Amino acid sequence: MRISECREEDVALLDKHMPSPGAAYDHASRFARHREGASTLLIAWRDELPVGSCEVVWTGCQAPEVRAVHPDCSEINGLGLWPETLRSQCVGTALIRAAEELALKRGLVKLGVGVEKNNPRTADLYKRLGFRPSTPYLDCGSYEDSAGRTHRVADACTFMVKMLTPPQEDAAQP
Repeated sequence: MRISECREEDVALLDKHMPSPGAAYDHASRFARHREGASTLLIAWRDELPVGSCEVVWTGCQAPEVRAVHPDCSEINGLGLWPETLRSQCVGTALIRAAEELALKRGLVKLGVGVEKNNPRTADLYKRLGFRPSTPYLDCGSYEDSAGRTHRVADACTFMVKMLTPPQEDAAQP
């Protein structure tokens, strides 16, 4: 498996191989933010097929409850794997580690992620990777279905935060 930043030609592959069940996986919108520099869209690849993606939003979570507590915290958003049989095979962990590396390269020391309260399996993954629960909030948004109808959603979430530690330089090297 390899992780790379999304390129324009990758968006069609994401749409083909990682179906969009709704607003959380709108590949074109995420790529547009990536191209503008507001975020970085990462893709996990296996055998030249995309099997996972996430967006690192450099401006952080947009929920007012989170911004009040963590105004300087970038956010991992829209982490997804497809097919779901890839769960527990380190794809999500690899994407999170890549996001952490990007944040450190930008000089950032704090990274967050929102997790739905009814998703304990994902919360456990983040906890194992060093994220700690911080702030409850409602993740509000909307999406348009294939029939053109707009659906508004509000999910009860917890924002989890990890303090990043830059890698230690080898003291033995000059």
